[in-house]
Amino acid sequence: MTAPMNVLFLMADQLAPHFLPAYGHQVVKTPRLDEIAEKSLIFDAHYSNSPLCVPARAGLMTGRMPSAIDCFDSGCDYPFSVPTLAHYLRAGGYETVQSGKAHFIGPDQLHGLEKRLTTDICPSDNCWYGIWDDPDRILDWFHTLENVATAGIAERSSQQDHDLDAAHTAVRWLYDYARGPKQRPFFLKVSFTHPHDPYVTPPTYWNRYPDDEIDMPITPNIPVSDRDPHGQWLYRHYDRGEFEITDNHVRRARHGYYGSVSLVDDLVGQVMDTLKSARLDQNTIVVFTADHGDMLGERGAWYKMSFYERSCRVPLMISIPGEEGGRRISQCTSLIDLMPTLLDLTLDKGCADLVEPIEGRSLLSLIGGDADGWDDQTRSEILFEGVSAPGLMIRRGSRKYVHWEGRPCSLFDLAS
Repeated sequence: MTAPMNVLFLMADQLAPHFLPAYGHQVVKTPRLDEIAEKSLIFDAHYSNSPLCVPARAGLMTGRMPSAIDCFDSGCDYPFSVPTLAHYLRAGGYETVQSGKAHFIGPDQLHGLEKRLTTDICPSDNCWYGIWDDPDRILDWFHTLENVATAGIAERSSQQDHDLDAAHTAVRWLYDYARGPKQRPFFLKVSFTHPHDPYVTPPTYWNRYPDDEIDMPITPNIPVSDRDPHGQWLYRHYDRGEFEITDNHVRRARHGYYGSVSLVDDLVGQVMDTLKSARLDQNTIVVFTADHGDMLGERGAWYKMSFYERSCRVPLMISIPGEEGGRRISQCTSLIDLMPTLLDLTLDKGCADLVEPIEGRSLLSLIGGDADGWDDQTRSEILFEGVSAPGLMIRRGSRKYVHWEGRPCSLFDLAS
């Protein structure tokens, strides 16, 4: 009888695939992720179901659209009764463990996980959670362009400490597992908070990129009056005219972001080296993805919270023992598809024993090279803090439709 495969689930925060060499970027250096890509199936049209941290991660864990479980923004929890990937794997005999950022909100800080190896990362005053009695009030904590204006070198930061700890603790756990009885297969999720802003990085990573090699946005800054209504809303919340962002600011912010991507790459390398030295690599599925992307100055926009590609599309690489790597999958997929996919790859009954319906679809047919029956579309939603109209994005083939309730809608041809 074949032993069940382990799962190593690696995750970055606010990482758009556009800034990875595996997806064609010519400046960023990620040799360790490149190694994973060579052994992986690479998904070229993989999307966040809500381009904001908490709802995106909730969708990933549950296989549900965030709105289906009332998880709309980064101040929302979702019911502990909602089954997650961790619940199903644990019921199927897996040891379910997380190191690093989970971004669970509310009293349930496990959602099916057996243990968490590190603390989470969160402002000490819980200021992310908003003022529900005054939803239109712009809070002092809310993203402004200060992170762009102050980008540069940081010897240490709480985010760096968090990610170093996440990698170190995962490494220690893998060695402990390898030395132990290994009675159960494992699901280990290692989740980093980089390259999420602020756009600062240690000197070691800053110095990997000469200033004159930093590429600038493809689409230049668009005047606020010419932006779509949602883009104007983002300007009012992010910018508000407080900071005059120059080309030098843009270049330094991208410089810091690239350095942070390389930091994640090094930490991923530490975990992957341990997997191999502990002789666990031959029976472990490796997944790499992110919760959402970052506009990084395209169209004059920053951060996430929009349906533009750099905000909403995320990387996905899946390495499966015995499967040939390097193959690219062009069909539309999303984060909610990962839960049923991993169940099908690990459990004898796969998704047959789900106790609640899910919107996610198993990628097993695409992994097996059969795309004939795949419904080539996916969707994302924006229902979070401050928006005056809900938004829905549907990508079908190369066409992307963006619908805003009561506002002008958009249709894009991504192949043109």
